[in-house]
Amino acid sequence: MPQSLARENRILSALLEVSRVLNSSFDLEKNLFKTMRVISDFLEMERGSVFLLDRLSKELKIVAAHGLTKEQIARGKYRIGEGIVGRVLEKGAPLVIPNVGEEPLFLNKTGSRIQKSGISFLCVPITFKGEPIGVLSADKLFRDKDITVDEDIRVLEIVASIIGQYAVLWKHFKDSEQERDNLKLQLKGRYSLPNIIGTSDRMQEVFEAVYRVSDSKATVILYGESGTGKELIAKAVHYMSPRAKGPFVKFNCASIPEGLLESELFGHEKGAFTGAILSRKGRFELAGGGTILLDEVGDLPINLQPKILRVLQEREFERVGGEKTIKVDVRLIAATSRNLEELVSKGKFREDLFYRLNVVPIFMPALRKRKEDIPLLVEFFLRGFNEENRKDITISPGALRVLVDYNWPGNVRELENTIERLVVMSGNDIIRSQDLPINLKLPSPGEMLQKESLKAGIEDIEKSSIIDALERTGWVQAKAARIIGLTPRQIGYKMKKYGLGLTTPTGLR
Repeated sequence: MPQSLARENRILSALLEVSRVLNSSFDLEKNLFKTMRVISDFLEMERGSVFLLDRLSKELKIVAAHGLTKEQIARGKYRIGEGIVGRVLEKGAPLVIPNVGEEPLFLNKTGSRIQKSGISFLCVPITFKGEPIGVLSADKLFRDKDITVDEDIRVLEIVASIIGQYAVLWKHFKDSEQERDNLKLQLKGRYSLPNIIGTSDRMQEVFEAVYRVSDSKATVILYGESGTGKELIAKAVHYMSPRAKGPFVKFNCASIPEGLLESELFGHEKGAFTGAILSRKGRFELAGGGTILLDEVGDLPINLQPKILRVLQEREFERVGGEKTIKVDVRLIAATSRNLEELVSKGKFREDLFYRLNVVPIFMPALRKRKEDIPLLVEFFLRGFNEENRKDITISPGALRVLVDYNWPGNVRELENTIERLVVMSGNDIIRSQDLPINLKLPSPGEMLQKESLKAGIEDIEKSSIIDALERTGWVQAKAARIIGLTPRQIGYKMKKYGLGLTTPTGLR
């Protein structure tokens, strides 16, 4: 009686520990492995395996096991109805093999039982709401003849029931997690980043890249013309990253004289040069724990580029005039309006630095390549400048059409400045096309050049035709006019236009 009571206590303790382990987290493999170890320790079972049904391959695969190597676990696969394990899943009922050495259906696919005699194999289905979803198996040496196999099967069935509920909950959790990630990605793909307007396909690609790269530590480089919003995207990457609470430091490499660049970026020690009366931190130190944006990185002088490369690779540098090596934890975002590959080919930019910067390139589209965003941007800027200037100005469809048709060489920055000027200077409640600056209504220089070239070509053809007709008719204007389909008055006008009526080939009027 005392021995029986001790075993019952051991069983209850085992079941309690199994429940505790499975409720600790949603790490499926780790928790099931702990569960099998609990069964082995408390119930004196040699080996144990949890098989779950793969719905796609229709195979039972070992998810966790105790007493098996990784290689043995990898070999533990059964089709439905195959071997003891496959048959238990198919029938949905427990099966006990008293001696696996005498059972032809026992396939020993894992190869873990070199000596099969004397080992009993207990196998129960893992079910949920009556549907088999896996199998729980255990090996046991029956040393105590007073203990019946029915008792062990009963314990395994209870454990299998707990595992079944856990496995289904885990599956629902993973599905919900995946669905949540998909929905987040869809929402992120359809809505703008804070303070960045854009529903065009080109901007959606930029937004998606920002969402994907923000959580990583990867270096980002932003390509795009001036005024396309590279700084806004850099800030979005920073504030959506784990470094959001750290500093965001912007530095324009083209705005500082070359002789001061190194000191600005890396700082200097007292006395490093004339006027250095105090030690000073550089931008990289100030950005420690956060992000630094190197704008116009293509303008970095070639002699300073190795030091930038060292910061990227080794996360360390020395101040100007200093010997102490300073370690820095900073994420670098670069931006440029120049073609870095072309600079590399010309020897003006280091190839190794280019590849270190070009880890995740993001290309900012020019405003002329995302014209569908212009109405949204106009509305956004109008709202902001109306509020700032305490006005309520709208824009007419005609004026908006002119804004959409314009090519905006200065991109979003030019559009913003234009809307601000219109709001501030407008004396009416509505902006009409005649209120717009004249340069917005004129064709661009490229278009004007193209039109002028076409006009000149047509005039050359026309002049050649008139000269040819005049020469064929002995410079008799009336005859020449009939040949080329003009009236005498029209040909006279054309001759005057092209300077052809001054003299004839014979020098006569």
